[in-house]
Amino acid sequence: MIKKVLVANRGEIAVRIIRSCREMDISTVAVYSDADRSALHVLYADEAWHIGPSPSTESYLNIENIIRTAHLSGADAIHPGYGFLSENPDFSARCREEGIIFIGPSPNAISMMGDKITARTTMTEAGVPVVPGTKDKIESEEEALKLIGEIGLPVMIKASAGGGGKGMRLVTSDKDVTTALRGARSEAGTAFGDDSIFIEKYIEAPHHIEFQILADSHGNVIHLFERECSVQRRHQKIIEETPSPILTPERRLQMGEAAIAAAKAVDYQGAGTIEFIVDQDLNYYFLEMNTRLQVEHPITERVVGVDLVKEQIHIANGKPLQLRQEDLKQQGHAIECRVYAEDPDNNFMPAPGKVTHIDIPYGVGVRVDGSIYEGFEIPLYYDPLIAKLIVWGKDRMEALERSRRALQEFKITGVKNNLRFLERILHAKDFVGGNYTTHFVEENKEFLVNEFSCDNHCEDIVIITAFMEYLRKIHKASPKEMTALKNNWKDYSRVRSVFKL
Repeated sequence: MIKKVLVANRGEIAVRIIRSCREMDISTVAVYSDADRSALHVLYADEAWHIGPSPSTESYLNIENIIRTAHLSGADAIHPGYGFLSENPDFSARCREEGIIFIGPSPNAISMMGDKITARTTMTEAGVPVVPGTKDKIESEEEALKLIGEIGLPVMIKASAGGGGKGMRLVTSDKDVTTALRGARSEAGTAFGDDSIFIEKYIEAPHHIEFQILADSHGNVIHLFERECSVQRRHQKIIEETPSPILTPERRLQMGEAAIAAAKAVDYQGAGTIEFIVDQDLNYYFLEMNTRLQVEHPITERVVGVDLVKEQIHIANGKPLQLRQEDLKQQGHAIECRVYAEDPDNNFMPAPGKVTHIDIPYGVGVRVDGSIYEGFEIPLYYDPLIAKLIVWGKDRMEALERSRRALQEFKITGVKNNLRFLERILHAKDFVGGNYTTHFVEENKEFLVNEFSCDNHCEDIVIITAFMEYLRKIHKASPKEMTALKNNWKDYSRVRSVFKL
């Protein structure tokens, strides 16, 4: 049985993993770079070890340093979290070679699903629907043009390795093919060290829906239902919810069975996610498999009542699943909002800096997985995700209203962040209606970003309410009373600035 886990990650996911380990009476080892010496996961773990300079290539992506640290600390298992080395087959293999339990799938499963071309072929053979497209990597621009002619525009050019929207280009015209191919190749090569690309038909007005699966080493595979992940910016998710507001019970059953078939096709073990693209008619197509824990896993935990990190550890210990598909059901509705240190008004550019104040929301059905505290310096070297707000309600409307309330109470100052942007998403007509697509942010950008700008020191709902009250009073005020109102209302100058009065 696993006794000590080294968490080969940082930030909120490292803290979240450590919490489950504590409940299982498992010791934890945090690793950190120069930039993370005072990070929350370092302070929270039983022990912490330095693994290198601030750049991730010299620390969190340094396999040799992490393996050496596992041996020196006496850790018998490594949990990779997500990102960094979590889907690196070489890292999984090295752990096995060194006699360290890798809390994740086999190197072979990671390799098969990490290469999207191989994954498409494997899924086709398993009977899982895939988006029409190429069977092999594209070798030349001439070949690409020929294939696009067969598939028909629009198409997506995608990197075979990696994800996160990198190495991805939408092509709607033949004249854009050359530029898109070169751009996708260059970005893929830089991001993943592999410039292989492929082409697939672009599904218009798509929904991004994924299914959580668990598989043990005894041949048991189950799914824990779906997550709707269609609210995205730059092909990266911002808000997720479960259940999906568009799926019928029949389609949910079919997609769940397809997800199980996909996992079995690669002899998968551990927690993983089968991602699908769903069109307007609820036709679904395999997109990719994430061979790791997902950022949005907490909403599944809340609705299904399962600690996925604990399940990962049980599977790594060789235990059979204690969960049966027929016993699982979705209870209520959950929404996750990803809180980033970024500037929505400046194309979501990362905004590192020092956190000067933070108010965390509480209350029934509210959970916050975070990695910051007052005085913490958010480094510029890593992904700007700093917290996740997870909210549950007995139905979608209660979850939505509770999420709005929690976001109003959530305050972070000192660094730009997307809290107010998230709040406006939850008020947008398309989101409230539930039938939104992956184009949601682009289609609602004017409402979400440009209608008015609000900086980090402006709690917009409170200010708007106060301002409307101010207008009501000033409408009937004499010049003398107007001056008194201005002098006595401390937020008057702030409102003038926010609304450009």
